[in-house]
Amino acid sequence: MIVVCGLNAAQGQIDLHGAKSVISILGPETPHRDFSGITREQHLRLTFNDINSHTAGLIAPQEKDAVRLVEFIQTWDRTNPLLIHCWAGISRSTASAFTALCVLRPDADEMDLALELRAAAPSATPNRMITAQVDQLLKRDGRMLKAVEAIGRGANAFEGTPFILKV
Repeated sequence: MIVVCGLNAAQGQIDLHGAKSVISILGPETPHRDFSGITREQHLRLTFNDINSHTAGLIAPQEKDAVRLVEFIQTWDRTNPLLIHCWAGISRSTASAFTALCVLRPDADEMDLALELRAAAPSATPNRMITAQVDQLLKRDGRMLKAVEAIGRGANAFEGTPFILKV
């Protein structure tokens, strides 16, 4: 099970679902937190701004971030839930959750997975830069990015509601 939420809900969702692995994606202005019950080895910390194109003065996700994300997901043993969070639980975390679906279900159609994400989280607006980098890394030939573009921007929200994806 994958749990997706914003930073403010993270510890409560870890406690509620018994997550033992965490992916944190925050901007450089927000310090990463330690979470009770999560070891350093089971906590991936990525730092970049939530932007969909290169913007002066902001840090864009890099290929190395996509590699680290995919490798962390591939090594997750699925014994306990994985929690993925960003600041608001809308863009960077949902792109990472979409990445997890694509990594863990390599033969699934990307559009089906994007629709599953949308059904679970009406506000999900996966970050396009992360999605494009992972798409290239997984050799999905642009299908991940096309699927994210097809579901479009999610419902307006200041913060996403925590949600669960089954894997």
